[in-house]
Amino acid sequence: MIVAIDGASTDLSVAIAAPDGRLVAHDAWRSAQRQSAELAPHLVALLAANGHAVRDISALAIGTGPGSFTGLRVAMALAKGLAVALHRPIVGVPSLTAWLAAAPDSVAAVARAGAREAYLLERGADVIRLVDAGALDAVRDAVLVAPTELAEAFGLRRAIAPNAAAAIAARAATRLAEAPGGDDPGTLEPIYLRAPRGVEVATEASVRWL
Repeated sequence: MIVAIDGASTDLSVAIAAPDGRLVAHDAWRSAQRQSAELAPHLVALLAANGHAVRDISALAIGTGPGSFTGLRVAMALAKGLAVALHRPIVGVPSLTAWLAAAPDSVAAVARAGAREAYLLERGADVIRLVDAGALDAVRDAVLVAPTELAEAFGLRRAIAPNAAAAIAARAATRLAEAPGGDDPGTLEPIYLRAPRGVEVATEASVRWL
């Protein structure tokens, strides 16, 4: 049983999937900056509601961002902790890629990058761009995947909340079929495309945050 977690935004999600990626159960909710208090209880409750316990987990899948610094760290710490404690494989999946997979009608995924900036991944693109709010004018009326709070702040009228843990589990199942060992939990990190607010670094690419 694969357990998937996405904490890249204030719209959190967890999912349980069969080893082939088939969805068993899913839970998604909006959090007011309470990821550290809510992720683990929601996951345990989802397992229990479907007749499972933490010991039944066979693999972990984690959204790697980019997005909320706090949410990514909390979700990654939970997933890594379970992987190490249970001796289970873990697979990191870029969150925005999973967001798009979970919403096939969307043209782009948008995540919070700052008060007036966002991470933008357009469908079919290989590179996530850091853009200001004005750069979203071209897609403001299109179907986008974006956290509820960001959609409200930036006026993204047709945004869909990124409830993508199921898509993360499906992609992890494919990866595990090809490489059963998954990723190295010692080196797996969130995708941070910039330093946290108030932190200055000479070379951001060399900085490790977790």
